[in-house]
Amino acid sequence: MSRSPHILIVDDDREIRTLLMRFLGEHGCRVTPAADGKGMMAALRTGRFDLIVLDLMLPGESGLQLCRRIRQEMTIPILMLTALSSEADRVLGLELGADDYLTKPFSPRELMARINAILRRAALANAEDANRPQAYGFAGWVLEIGKRQLRSPDGTLLPLTSGEFDLLLAFVEHPQRVLSRDQLLDLTRGRSSVLFDRSIDVQVSRLRRKIEVDPNMPDLIKTVRSGGYIFTPDIHQLQDA
Repeated sequence: MSRSPHILIVDDDREIRTLLMRFLGEHGCRVTPAADGKGMMAALRTGRFDLIVLDLMLPGESGLQLCRRIRQEMTIPILMLTALSSEADRVLGLELGADDYLTKPFSPRELMARINAILRRAALANAEDANRPQAYGFAGWVLEIGKRQLRSPDGTLLPLTSGEFDLLLAFVEHPQRVLSRDQLLDLTRGRSSVLFDRSIDVQVSRLRRKIEVDPNMPDLIKTVRSGGYIFTPDIHQLQDA
C-alpha cells in the first residue's frame, strides 16, 4: 500500500509493546499501542487501522471476547498472539475469529512477515474486487464484494472474518464443482500465511453454522469423501446489492 500501514498492538506486557513499536516502526509501520480492551476500543473509535495484533491473555476482557466484539462491527484483519502451540490449539485460534495466529515466544521478524502477508492479501483482494460484480446471490443470501459482508435472506448482516469471507468467495466463484483442501488453500491465499489443511475444515464448519439451516446436515456446502467440498447453490451475479 502507498501509505504506511497503521498497526494497533494490544498487549498488557509493556516490554512487548515497546519492542513491537520500535521494530514495526523501523520497518515502515505506524503503530498505536493499547494495554487492554478499553484502550483498544478507544483507539478504534478515533483511528483508522489496517491490522490489529491482539494478545489472547489480557486483563479484563480476554482476547477472545475482544475478537468477537470486533467481528460484530468490522472486518479489520486480526493477528492473534497466543501461548497455545499444539495443532488443536491452533485450530482454537482460528475459532476465535482471527485471520492468523502466532505463538509466543515469537520472532519479531516472523511477526513482520505475517503482517506483510496479511496486508498483501488484503490489497490483492481489494484489487480483485474492482473486477468483480458488486455482489453474488445464492439461496437468498447476498455476498457483497466491495463491503466484504454477507447479508441473510431476511436482510440481516452477518459478520465474517477475512478468512471466512475469502473462503465463501472461493465457493461462490467456483460453484457446483469439487474443490480440494489444497485448491481452497490456494484460492484463499492461505498458503502465504502458513495455514494447514485442518484450517479449511474449521473455516467450513464456521461458515456452515452461519449459513446452513442445519449445520449438521448441510445443503449448501457438502463434504465430498476423500475429495474436499462442493458448493451446491445456483449463483447469480448482482450489480446492485
